[in-house]
Parts: sequence; C-alpha cells; structure tokens
Amino acid sequence: MERDAVERWVAGYERAWRTPGTEPLAELFTPEVSYLPSPWARPIVGLSRLGPWWSAERDGPDEPFTMTSEVVAVDGDTAVVRIEVAYQNDLSRWRDLWILRFDADGRCAEFEEWPFAPDQPDGH
Repeated sequence: MERDAVERWVAGYERAWRTPGTEPLAELFTPEVSYLPSPWARPIVGLSRLGPWWSAERDGPDEPFTMTSEVVAVDGDTAVVRIEVAYQNDLSRWRDLWILRFDADGRCAEFEEWPFAPDQPDGH
C-alpha cells in the first residue's frame, strides 16, 4: 500500500460518513472486515454488521464536522493514520489513531481505532 492510496482511502471514509446510507462501505471495506471502534471493544465483523453500526453512530450524513488526517506510517499492507475530528453540534473533539490493514484491492480488511477526547483521563 502506498501513502497516497491510504490518503485516498481516508478521504473516501470521510465521504462515506457524509453520504446517506451505507452503500459506500462496500468500496472501502472487505465483505468480512473486522472493525474495532476502540481497543477495548469487540470487533464488528462483516459489512452486514458494520452498516447498522455505522448508521447508529452518526447523527446523519449532514452532521456538521471537520476532519483532518495525517498518514503516520505505511508498511506493506498496514497503515497508521492520525485523525482529528471536531463536531459542531455538540462541540466534541476527538484525536484518533487508526491502524488499517488492506487487501490487495485496497479495501480495508482490519480497522482498529484508538479514539481520544480532551476530557478523557490521561492516566496520571
């Protein structure tokens, strides 16, 4: 996987989040995707389960937010991406690390998210 392909995939993810329905997910993820929304969650396995979860997690495709991303590393079929999202409706902010593993067609087979909000305890 090349860095520019990862950047295009992340842009596709954001477009999918802003698009009604869940049809774009099939372009982004493999049919048997393992999607981990946090390191402590049980994985959501398969597009048939990811679609309903995706719909439930957002306020809708017109939810106002800004998103920035930076590809931190790419090694073979695996990438790490730093994401920052600010939601305008509830003023929440998130900084995430995504660990992504891609198949030969450039679709994500494993998605692992490490989300952090400013009000989370920092462990001290």
